[in-house]
Amino acid sequence: MAGPDHEPGEGEPEPTPLLELRGVTKVYGEGEAAVHALRGINLRIRRGEFVAILGTSGCGKSTAMNILGALDMPTKGHFLLEGIAVEELHADVLASLRNRRFGFIFQGFNLLRRTAAIDNVELPMIYAGVPRQERVERAAAALAMVGLSGREHARPNELSGGQQQRVAIARALVTRPEVILADEPTGNLDSKTSAEIMDLLYGLNHDSGQTIIMVTHDAEIADYAARHVVFRDGQVIADGPHTRGEAAP
Repeated sequence: MAGPDHEPGEGEPEPTPLLELRGVTKVYGEGEAAVHALRGINLRIRRGEFVAILGTSGCGKSTAMNILGALDMPTKGHFLLEGIAVEELHADVLASLRNRRFGFIFQGFNLLRRTAAIDNVELPMIYAGVPRQERVERAAAALAMVGLSGREHARPNELSGGQQQRVAIARALVTRPEVILADEPTGNLDSKTSAEIMDLLYGLNHDSGQTIIMVTHDAEIADYAARHVVFRDGQVIADGPHTRGEAAP
């Protein structure tokens, strides 16, 4: 089983993390209206980890995830991808990096409502310039991976909430990204469907070594992750390993 980078031994240098936030501050607005979403965050994520970022609404967890996915940039501090300062990259390089190295799963699915499942899954590959035939083959394979063989041409309004989220996961996987970022991936789903989606994400990490960063406020959902990072008021207040079945924060 593929897993995170091994722990360094005594005298051995610590490996460069896959993702790192170094002294990251994020401020929206100016003056008295300024909102300090992040206040000097330090966070290192290694390849192959399954990390749950927890906290109440407004604590800064989604802001941190957006920066980790290169969807937003710090006001101060640095976001490093394998030691490279992402905020210094040209916009075109940044867009290509997001498309190739990150897959995104959102609470609201973000599917094109009038478009078939397979076409929704193809979208990131269109932006990446993948040839048509290869797009179709890879999209069909990704849908099969999430258990939707035979539903390739169904539109979102013909699918259940759980099936729509599976399409969204297939879309996130189809570019073969290094990192999956999931923002409340089960927020719109019932408990049974939520467990099915989380079993799928857990399998991607446990069996394939996929790096997963998940934002959630739900302790039961966070229980699937091997590491918990807890946010409060724009700061990290706890960060450590977690074993399934332990009491979550």
